[in-house]
Amino acid sequence: MLIEICANSLESAMIAEKAGADRIELCSELGLGGVTPSFGLVKNVLDKLSIPVHVLVRPRSGNFTYSEKEFEVMLTDIRNFKEMGVAGIVAGVLNDQREIDVDRTAKLLEVSAGLHFTFHRAFDWLKDPYSSLKILQQVGVDTVLTSGGKNNVDEGFELLKELNEILGNCVIMPGSGVNLQNIEEIKKCGFKAVHFSGSKIIKNSVYETPVSMISGRFIGEQTRTICDAELIKRMISKVV
Repeated sequence: MLIEICANSLESAMIAEKAGADRIELCSELGLGGVTPSFGLVKNVLDKLSIPVHVLVRPRSGNFTYSEKEFEVMLTDIRNFKEMGVAGIVAGVLNDQREIDVDRTAKLLEVSAGLHFTFHRAFDWLKDPYSSLKILQQVGVDTVLTSGGKNNVDEGFELLKELNEILGNCVIMPGSGVNLQNIEEIKKCGFKAVHFSGSKIIKNSVYETPVSMISGRFIGEQTRTICDAELIKRMISKVV
């Protein structure tokens, strides 16, 4: 069974390879479900690792229905990461009805041509996972990362097994909540790949944080944050 480790830093990626991972899914901000990592992080990981590196392309946290500008950024990131030499792309796009955005998904695959393509856990938001899996197989997705439509693989295990039984040319890769207690059962049920972070929390500072840089009002799965032109104009008018 292939072991994919979700790594959020150069240090984590190097640790994962040394510990025996088969490949890396590189991202930033695990606490937000992962977003696209920086150019510098991707380059350094590629320079220092010998195992395949797949890169998450997700321009922001929240939902998976993107504006035209956000989608442009995704395509640009894929082109740049491909040129840098990554082995795979991890991405996913839905429409407003919680269905696969087929046209945009096909475009992502077109730009990713020659790379392994994983449709990520946007799959777990879909209304009909069965028909959606068939669509993803038809457009050429290599792997689907999913928790079985639930918060973790334990809760979604029955659907995971069903999807694994009907798969064709697409690998079902369980992810979210994979741990020491369930990973053997995942292998026993015939899954070809598994995804987890294998992470721990470590203290990052020797001093008390004087001012918080985390703002909860910018974080939400039903909202996104953009600049307000009128507010900016009004603010500027007060100082010019």
